[in-house]
Amino acid sequence: MTDCGCDKAKAELEEYIHNELTKGEAADIAEHMATCTDCSGEHLVGLTLTAKVREACNEKAPADLRNEVLLKLREIQSV
Repeated sequence: MTDCGCDKAKAELEEYIHNELTKGEAADIAEHMATCTDCSGEHLVGLTLTAKVREACNEKAPADLRNEVLLKLREIQSV
């Protein structure tokens, strides 16, 4: 393990969540979070936020709202 403290773990947390670190770097951060409640809490917040953003990106507007917006756009374009 390298010297992975809170500063390093928090600085690389986003990359850790998205599996963008090397196996060694990820292992260092995982090992640190196993004994650090502050960093593991930050990790949980990051995971939750990432999941909610992913869910929101998959949501679709109701058909009536979509039609209303498209109608308004057509009206604006015809002016």
